[in-house]
Amino acid sequence: MLSGAVLCSNAKLIAPEKDSINGRYTVLGDPTEACLEVVARKGKIDLDKLNSYYPRILELPFESRRKRMTTIHQLKEPFEGSQRIAFVKGSPKEVMELCTHCFQGKARAISDEDRINIMKANDMYAREGLRVLAVAYRTLKPQDKDLPSSIRDYSPEVIEKDLTFLGLIAMQDPPRKEVKEAVELCHSAGIKIVMITGDYGLTAESIARKIGIIRSNDAKIISGVELSNMNDEELKEVLKGEVVFARMAPDQKYRIVCALQEMGNIVAVTGDGVNDSPALKKADIGVAMGITGTDVAKEAADMILTDDNFASIVKAIEEGRAVYNNIRKFLRYIFDSNTPEAAAPALYLFSGGLVPMPLTIMQILTIDIGTDMIPALGLGAELPEDNIMNQPPRKVNERLLNKKVILVGFIWYGLLITLFALGGYFLVNYLNGWPQKPLAMEGSTIYYKATTMMLVGVVFAQMGMVMNNRTESESVFKRGIFTNKYINLGLVVEFLILIAIIYIPILNNVFNTSPIGIIEWLYALPIPFVVFAIEELRKKIIRNRHKRKGVKK
Repeated sequence: MLSGAVLCSNAKLIAPEKDSINGRYTVLGDPTEACLEVVARKGKIDLDKLNSYYPRILELPFESRRKRMTTIHQLKEPFEGSQRIAFVKGSPKEVMELCTHCFQGKARAISDEDRINIMKANDMYAREGLRVLAVAYRTLKPQDKDLPSSIRDYSPEVIEKDLTFLGLIAMQDPPRKEVKEAVELCHSAGIKIVMITGDYGLTAESIARKIGIIRSNDAKIISGVELSNMNDEELKEVLKGEVVFARMAPDQKYRIVCALQEMGNIVAVTGDGVNDSPALKKADIGVAMGITGTDVAKEAADMILTDDNFASIVKAIEEGRAVYNNIRKFLRYIFDSNTPEAAAPALYLFSGGLVPMPLTIMQILTIDIGTDMIPALGLGAELPEDNIMNQPPRKVNERLLNKKVILVGFIWYGLLITLFALGGYFLVNYLNGWPQKPLAMEGSTIYYKATTMMLVGVVFAQMGMVMNNRTESESVFKRGIFTNKYINLGLVVEFLILIAIIYIPILNNVFNTSPIGIIEWLYALPIPFVVFAIEELRKKIIRNRHKRKGVKK
């Protein structure tokens, strides 16, 4: 049986080089077939002698339709009166249907009881999550009337019949330890996993339950034959629940991808073989295996998984969400200061000039291309939030600059900053006689001092806001106040820039600023802490609301 199995395989094991670091063999070809060579070596079979004694003269390749492959070999010595022998390996059910004999020391007619016992053994192995192959042979005798005279005319229909069953080979391909956790993350993230495999149904179900792809007793295991008998509406109904597709052909995998897309889903597909390329191409994101994947599969895919590890896909999703969220945080932070910048000329226009421009053009530019930039870039380096994989996927047509970003950035954060900044502007005027006297006019020392206070108010409020923007709803204290070194550096640089343009005389002339006194600093210094505390309170209210109502997945 082992000899027949390894002869009917194409994989090769390449011994490690002498200077190899890990000392592992390299697999060329299908890993399942490589397992057959491993077990043959463990069975003390000399593969070189075996191949020289049974030289291959023809191969009938594996097809999803047949679920088996056949190789034909020339014998150096006659066996059962024949000079040629065909070895067949494949799905136990499909191979058994072609067997008329079984081998127990010698060939004998196979009985119904034999068939029942063999399939019981197959199911027992499959329930344990083992992948099972059946191995059989047929001697090709010259007197066989159905054999073509030329080997070039051999076909599966001619060769794959009247087989003699040799045995079953069960092997385990255990999921990596991290896969189960990755699957759980997908469930919590609102990502549906559909298993599509060529394995036997019981094997597929066992593996799917072990790693958590299916969890309920109502989960369906659909075979290729059952899928062929379904119309598209029935398939879509099945896809709404937990389902595993077993014994699937490549065209059926493609059909499932199409159905999922028609249901409005964004579909990512993994694959490694040539036959997977249509599904990989059709999917929104095709992921090919980097180690075991064929060149055709890699060419059809959008992404190549270098370590062939499903958990890496989930990690990539987490990183993708983090990058997307960080871009939003960046935009929201940049837009925070736009509200007070817009409020300054608006106040001037709508007051008919009674309120001089509270913020000059140079000061607006100072904020936009000076003090804001380094902290904003620091937001791009923010690590993913702990609950990022507990959030449902965003909608396909959701915009980066959506209503929430506008409401929180422009209105909520923007109004807070505007109030504190204008408060500083009017404080300077109040200390100099307003409202009994008119607001200080442009060109006066008091005016420049007032605009400087508005600039300080915006910058200090932004210091608090950059901390607030590090998380969506999670407390920044949970993340750690000083864990983002880029933001910390940005805050220091921002403060130094502000001090420089306030107290260096030559810069006063450039940026229309003026030194401020102790009273003004007593007003300004608490601003970042107050802004930070107000936003932390808002996030706390949101978290409590979610705890009471439950987050919609």
